[in-house]
Amino acid sequence: MPPGPETTADDMSAPVGEAAPDAPRPPSPSRITRFGRLVRREAPRTGLAVLAGLALALSFPPYDLWPLSGLAVAALALLTRGRTLRQGAWTGFALGLPFFFVLLRWLRVVGYDAVVGLSVIEALFLAVLGAGLALVSRLPAWPLWGACLWVAEELARDRLPFGGFPWGRLAFANTASPLTPLAALGGAPLVTFAVALAGGLLAFAVAALVRPRALGGSATPEDPEAPGRGPGTVRAALPGVEALALAAAVVLAGYAVPVPTGADDTVDVALVQGNVQNPGMDFLGRPMMILDNHVDATLALAKDIKEGRARKPDLVIWPENSSDLDPFRYGQAYARIEEAVKAVGVPVLVGALVDHPGKSGYVDNNGIVWDPRTGPGASYTKQHPVPFGEYVPFRDQLSKVITRLQRVQRDFYPGDHTGVLQVGPARLGDVICFEVAYDEIVRDTVTAGARALVVQTNNATYGRTGQPEQQLAMSRLRAVEHGRSVVTVATSGISAVVAPDGEVLQRSEEFTRDVIQARIPLRDGATVADRVGAGPEWALAMVGLLSCAAAFLIGRRGHRRDVKEKGQQ
Repeated sequence: MPPGPETTADDMSAPVGEAAPDAPRPPSPSRITRFGRLVRREAPRTGLAVLAGLALALSFPPYDLWPLSGLAVAALALLTRGRTLRQGAWTGFALGLPFFFVLLRWLRVVGYDAVVGLSVIEALFLAVLGAGLALVSRLPAWPLWGACLWVAEELARDRLPFGGFPWGRLAFANTASPLTPLAALGGAPLVTFAVALAGGLLAFAVAALVRPRALGGSATPEDPEAPGRGPGTVRAALPGVEALALAAAVVLAGYAVPVPTGADDTVDVALVQGNVQNPGMDFLGRPMMILDNHVDATLALAKDIKEGRARKPDLVIWPENSSDLDPFRYGQAYARIEEAVKAVGVPVLVGALVDHPGKSGYVDNNGIVWDPRTGPGASYTKQHPVPFGEYVPFRDQLSKVITRLQRVQRDFYPGDHTGVLQVGPARLGDVICFEVAYDEIVRDTVTAGARALVVQTNNATYGRTGQPEQQLAMSRLRAVEHGRSVVTVATSGISAVVAPDGEVLQRSEEFTRDVIQARIPLRDGATVADRVGAGPEWALAMVGLLSCAAAFLIGRRGHRRDVKEKGQQ
């Protein structure tokens, strides 16, 4: 076409389909527009991740719907499969935030800002997990590598920051499931691995079974040769069926694991739950109130023994903080403990807050063996004080910003040895409160010679919030993991007796005064989990990290190959 009055030579030289050099370019979308598109695109996947997080929370006590833990793992695997690292991280965070918000709602007695803050921190670990799952989903056998990454995520979260916070481990949702006996082989990490592997295999099965139907269309009984019913479709579905069978085998594997429970020796114990008057942050009430409650309950037990209504135990156990005053500073507290111990006539393991002997301004959270003849003797000091609850990191700086931290007037000083104590005829392992969540502390106590475990705890702050049930579930797992009886003694409940196979034999109600008497076995044998220690956890975590490295290198090599092939075309 010859140039017309509206056409120039420059216009004629522009390639077909391209704008002329001087033509204005369309404006690029604004950040708000791009963000809106991103939100609309990711909203369905994010919504499913949120639902999966809520389902995961319901798998834990007090709901105890443990099968939901595997389903939540499967959902996260499917939602991150084939996604970018950034998309996987967002999906993991979207699952983690509602999960921890519901799981840790018991912190609301401190403040909802504490619930949100801790939930965000913990959810960041699941964001990293989501990115890792997206990366390894490109590899063959990705359910296996994903399960290893779940172990790696928990390994990091159990230790970081400030010593870690192990709440929300998959193993703690499966303390009464077919997978629980696996704890005797590899502890909590092996249970987590099994849950994650079963969930990953379920996700693999869903992906494998859905793909043939999507590709093959639909068939009808009248036309068996229609797409979706041919031999090729059946062959394509076989991996999914095999994955389902393997997932079922993983779940049922625990039934093949023997849990040692036999013992030559036993001991009669009495657990004293004295109760508190004021649940919540102000549970202490007036000075001596909690101590008086436990003394009075012990005196009542002594009276029942004298009058033949109760069997005389070999030892008595009081909970954490059962003496709210330092008995070595306050003579009245010392005298009341002496009164109770002499009345019952057997050693009492007393929980007390004691001024640190060498560090001015610090306090020790102790379990003290109090003998009716010789008085106070050996003691155990809590090794892992709770950050922001029992000590304040960066106190000088943070207390000015968060004035609530000033309620923690003195920092607890960490102990430096295990809690193996000779209490009357029994060599017990004392673990105080949240320490039951930490693998190493409990394992070291058992390997140091504990024949039964004691968890002294004070849950009065978090009563009727679900936290006592969550902590009791941890005691059940520890019983199976180490083949030991576990007795949990709480100021206001839940106090309980757990057999070496994890069965709860007796338990108290919350916010009642109660005395539980039981005969528990004393065991010396070591489980496989005791012998291998943290080895399986580190090995599985390393496999997960190496699988991420392999996926990254393979993806990078493939990208370079694609670029090279395009350059040659």
